[in-house]
Amino acid sequence: MAKLLIFGCGKMGGAVLNGALKKGLSPENVRVVEPNAEIRDALAKQGIKADETAESFETFMPDVVFIAVKPFLVKEIIASVKPFTDKGAVLLSIVAGRPVSRFEAELGEKAAVIRAMPNTPAAVGRGITGIFANGAVSEKQKNIVKTFLEACGDTVELKDESLIDAVTAVSGSGPAYVFYLTEALAKAAEATGLNQADAERLARATVIGAAELMRRSGETPETLRKNVTTPNGTTAAALDILADEKNGFFPLMIKAVKAAETRSKELANA
Repeated sequence: MAKLLIFGCGKMGGAVLNGALKKGLSPENVRVVEPNAEIRDALAKQGIKADETAESFETFMPDVVFIAVKPFLVKEIIASVKPFTDKGAVLLSIVAGRPVSRFEAELGEKAAVIRAMPNTPAAVGRGITGIFANGAVSEKQKNIVKTFLEACGDTVELKDESLIDAVTAVSGSGPAYVFYLTEALAKAAEATGLNQADAERLARATVIGAAELMRRSGETPETLRKNVTTPNGTTAAALDILADEKNGFFPLMIKAVKAAETRSKELANA
């Protein structure tokens, strides 16, 4: 894999990095700028050089500069990023709400910038990341970044940056929806008389098993749903409630995703 300079190695940055390391990325090809001493110590145990600032990495020539910091921290590190992008490194940003145009304004219009929105299942190799590349990104650079990100899941390339908000609402926030569904299923199980431990175990195993079946089968979710739904049976009785056209699961989920998309756009303009 390529050489990487990473700014910020918290939960998401660390998850993507660990996925790449498991897929063969050499620790010798990684440098990390991270203020947290505990994280730096953990990285050192993996054979990765890390420091509080990028000054000690001035002679390191990365192919990719990966920014995985909180939005308010970008202004503190952007000056340290520019020398590397000036020398041809592609910038990969997973900073929420920060459009490519802002990086271009700070780094120059010729800077190669890829904006990405990963999700937390990247931590277990099951993530999916939406990416948008500006016109300065070469096919080689795009492939390098895809290889890096696909070490912990899949990627979807977007032709319009505005769709990042939709990706954020669907897959970025989506794991929380699934966790909430699992919570709700467990509470419903308790309401039928099951104890809390059994209810939570049944709900968790059901969601995990259904997701794995969907992954392996290749069938559409609609087909899988129909396969398990016997006419006039128990599943059909439940789906009569969930599939209500006005108050059911579909209209509720559409409303929820649109709310998340709207908030994503608001954060980008903040």
